[in-house]
Amino acid sequence: MSLLHDRLAGLPVADDASRAAVRDRADKVLRPADALAWLDDVAVWKAGWQRSSRPSVERPAVLVFAADHGVTAAGVSNYPSEVTAAMLAATQQGKATINAFARTANASVTAVDVGVGVPTGDMRHEAALTPERFDEITALAFEAVDALDTDLLVLGELGIGNTTAAAAIAAAFAGGEATMWVGRGTGIDDAGLERKQEAVRQSVRRIAGVVDPLEILREVGGSELVGMAAAAVAARHRSIPIVLDGYICTASMLPLHVAEPTALDHCIVGHCSSEPGHRLLLERLGKHPLLDLEMRLGEGSGALAAVPIVNMACAGVVEVATFDEWFGPPG
Repeated sequence: MSLLHDRLAGLPVADDASRAAVRDRADKVLRPADALAWLDDVAVWKAGWQRSSRPSVERPAVLVFAADHGVTAAGVSNYPSEVTAAMLAATQQGKATINAFARTANASVTAVDVGVGVPTGDMRHEAALTPERFDEITALAFEAVDALDTDLLVLGELGIGNTTAAAAIAAAFAGGEATMWVGRGTGIDDAGLERKQEAVRQSVRRIAGVVDPLEILREVGGSELVGMAAAAVAARHRSIPIVLDGYICTASMLPLHVAEPTALDHCIVGHCSSEPGHRLLLERLGKHPLLDLEMRLGEGSGALAAVPIVNMACAGVVEVATFDEWFGPPG
């Protein structure tokens, strides 16, 4: 049993009293009933995990996990693995897209190196991670979350080749032909797409018979995908609500959902990416994205773009007068 298995036990639940208070207020504020549709549901969700009847977003934070993938040897990307290190450096120096977005959202950004220069095994032929390495990455993610002072966490990733790992996870759990789950990622041509599809087929065939969801993550995931999954569990234990990013981030959550169906109750999805498998995964998880802008950058950028919407959803309940407050009680 891995460290992540252990932490999936005894997950805290949302605070029902805070949820009920915000739901009651949302039903009474100065606007037509259901005028904000499911934004009110977002405020109720935030209240339950913030454990407050006055939810808000004051200290958003982004955790970006970065790592290299052995499967890039199959020619599944337009870019060499060295680009991961370059993007990690840009993020650490505040020069990446996620940093620019974070400045507008008053969010902090922490980039966590969980395997840059230390690629996973080539998942076509061997496990991506040993059990020891899986636990090591899990511990690093726990430490990263424990170091944060935040009331809303965005998860993101950097890793050339990681859409291949995401597609393999999706195919391993949801089945179907690889073409359902494999997109063009960094913009590969038709020949590259065929190589990527075959890499996913080989990987899924290799692990046929593996039933433990976290073992599937270890076998065909990647270091940064494990990091995001572990961070989600660590945040749950601290009752920190999460906004998930695109296809890779969502795929990393699927093993948690299969292992424990309530494991993602503290998570919402910031956006739906243009990767074809992402929408299918969201349907499998029963999650609806806040945004659908055909983004596919990663880094947590799509999720961070949705953070102001979460804040507005909360303000739309907490900061708006109720009918009784404005007009006085009836009679």
